[in-house]
Amino acid sequence: MTNSADFTLSHLRVLESEAIHIFREVAAEFEKPCLLFSGGKDSIVMLRLAEKAFYPAKIPFPLMHVDTGHNFDEVIEYRDRRVAELGVRLVVASVQDSIDSGRVREDRPGASRNRLQTTTLLDAITENKFDAVFGGGRRDEEKARAKERVYSFRDDFGQWDPKNQRPELWSLYNGRHRAGEHIRVFPLSNWTELDIWQYIKEEQVEIPSIYYAHRRPVYKVDGMIMAVHEVAPPPEGAEVFESTVRYRTVGDASCTAAVESTADTVDKVIVEVAATRITERGATRADDRFSQAAMEDRKKEGYF
Repeated sequence: MTNSADFTLSHLRVLESEAIHIFREVAAEFEKPCLLFSGGKDSIVMLRLAEKAFYPAKIPFPLMHVDTGHNFDEVIEYRDRRVAELGVRLVVASVQDSIDSGRVREDRPGASRNRLQTTTLLDAITENKFDAVFGGGRRDEEKARAKERVYSFRDDFGQWDPKNQRPELWSLYNGRHRAGEHIRVFPLSNWTELDIWQYIKEEQVEIPSIYYAHRRPVYKVDGMIMAVHEVAPPPEGAEVFESTVRYRTVGDASCTAAVESTADTVDKVIVEVAATRITERGATRADDRFSQAAMEDRKKEGYF
């Protein structure tokens, strides 16, 4: 007799199964979904899950990158190579185009463009008539994202009201919406940063080298380690030095900090992540670090 315990799924396979179910539900329920893909680790895992959900067929919806123009070269190289390997369509929504057209205004050259992404994202959703948008947000990232449901309803202005979200009892998702409204979908809602890294190891997922320890010229601002970059030159008087660092999250290079680390393999990163008590955004995003309300305000306006 076979022991039923032999069929018990690991916690990663439970999370994987839940995410695959969500992908298939959205593909069946919505007319024009898309998947936000930046080349960051969460969107990479989300892409792998989408592959599994529809294998051996191709992923049945396009990918979209809201491009700030302030990118790390390693991430963009990975993004383009992965899209070519999969043979899927990539929609690049450019913040620079939004600036050039007068849709948004940059505070100053080199300033963080994170807030500017909102208008670019909403314009791209409207232009492409997407009615469901997969995002890689996780509830452990910070307080505002912990308020999200798996299906996050957005009104016809793309805005989010945290007090007006639909119940999801028994993992039943309500995707009803009117023309002009859409749903943000978060298949990784119940994952943690540690889960992401354990899944990367188990699935042998390739990720950009910037996530592993490497040497690069950096400087410190407000205690944060910033890479010397064309959009983030060191301020006057800042000391530039070489250090061994890695990135826990990647995004706008003007506001995304590195952490000192010797974790140059996935196993070492897992040990490091398991021991940390600071969220990745709290440790490495300058525009979120000093304002608890920053993310929630941006999400209400239509941010990821």
